[in-house]
Amino acid sequence: RPSEFARVWMACAVTGRRALRVMVTDARGRSVRADTLRLWLERVAPRAARGDVAVALVGDRTMRTLNQRYRRIDHATDVLSFPATDSASPASRDPHLGDIVIATDVARRQARAGGHSLGTELRCLALHGLLHLLGYDHVRDTGQMARLERRLRRKGGIR
Repeated sequence: RPSEFARVWMACAVTGRRALRVMVTDARGRSVRADTLRLWLERVAPRAARGDVAVALVGDRTMRTLNQRYRRIDHATDVLSFPATDSASPASRDPHLGDIVIATDVARRQARAGGHSLGTELRCLALHGLLHLLGYDHVRDTGQMARLERRLRRKGGIR
């Protein structure tokens, strides 16, 4: 029986659509077994999400360092996105869309406060990061990113 990953790639070959491929790693870049997160994000991603994305699951200390270095904010945030190019364009020829970094400690606290599982929180944060890689910006737009994010969460079974 083909794996879920193989079925997605076979479907892409038939339809001609290059799907999103997600790899989940730890802070050192070592592959992490997170099939639920990986498969969920690949399934709910918008059609424009084609190519490769790396999701790194890190601790608060690493996230705080990254947030300080790249945003000049001295605390751990929940998710950061690093587009592969300056213009995160879905039409880009680069098959690597970028990297998403999620602070698992922050995610755990937010899940507890929100009354849902860590897995649900990680999926929400990964989706949020992916939308940033695709060029969405909730700070500057007039609600487009939030509406799309809600629709994709519902598609993925998250209220």
